[in-house]
Amino acid sequence: MSGNDSSRNIIIVGFMGTGKSTVSRLLAERLGWESKDTDEEIERLAGRSIKEMFSEDGEEVFRDWESKVLADVLGRGRQVVATGGGAVLREVNRRAMLSGGWVIALTADKQSLIRRVTSAAAAGTRPLLAGDAEERVTALLETRRHAYDFAHVSVDTTQRSPSEVTELLIRWLPQPKS
Repeated sequence: MSGNDSSRNIIIVGFMGTGKSTVSRLLAERLGWESKDTDEEIERLAGRSIKEMFSEDGEEVFRDWESKVLADVLGRGRQVVATGGGAVLREVNRRAMLSGGWVIALTADKQSLIRRVTSAAAAGTRPLLAGDAEERVTALLETRRHAYDFAHVSVDTTQRSPSEVTELLIRWLPQPKS
């Protein structure tokens, strides 16, 4: 990010379980910026859970909400924005992210992702994993193999804690002039 970009957003993309929400909160705290999670924002505005949206209206309706919320959120600056794992599937969303700030893709190896998304904390909150989670993760990873390639930078979180990822990103960001 150049000098003119210092008030733009940092947008975090990646597959479910890569640590987007946690890293975005930690990074926003370190920068003194606002933290936004598009999935939380969708649930707040829709007045129901993403799981309910998927079961009642289907994935397409959810993706429409996702595009609208993403465009609204990126209209402001000085935010660290965690996106849903599938937000990158629409070209309009990728363009909005690239014009809205610095895009960071978080990655992890398949076994780490499966372990993270099938943990007790994640149980029941991942509508795309209904059924055999390992099989679904494998299939989704295959279909999204290059979905995050548009990001400005990529960080593998497999062997890194959210704090370590945050510290790495802080070092990459330009330091504000005093």
